[in-house]
Amino acid sequence: MTIEHKGPIPEDLRALMGNHIYGCDDCLAVCPWNKFAQDAREIKYAARAELVAPSLRDLAGLDDGAFRALFSGSPIKRIGRDRFVRNVLYAIGNSGDLALRDVATGLQEDTADEVADAARWAAIRLVEKT
Repeated sequence: MTIEHKGPIPEDLRALMGNHIYGCDDCLAVCPWNKFAQDAREIKYAARAELVAPSLRDLAGLDDGAFRALFSGSPIKRIGRDRFVRNVLYAIGNSGDLALRDVATGLQEDTADEVADAARWAAIRLVEKT
């Protein structure tokens, strides 16, 4: 859902996404072949410092140019800013962190429908979770 689904994700699935924004985290965690995995030794496989633990607030604030710059050379760039920020907003809504409500509220009028929809959902969900 986080990568391939275009447009808004059905409301009954949004809470189930938890804090997943992009990718194959669960698949990698449960893959039996990964028990043989070793840490990469080549520096090009190391996470860039700015991507180690970015805040949801910072990720939600990315415009298209900043998104492209941050994820240059990364497969994340493939889904585009709108789907990425949509997913960030679902994570914000699931976070229970009322300090992020202003982020969701500020994106309710985003020009991308899926972002605006996710922002409205996140703002409401944050209030409901408290």
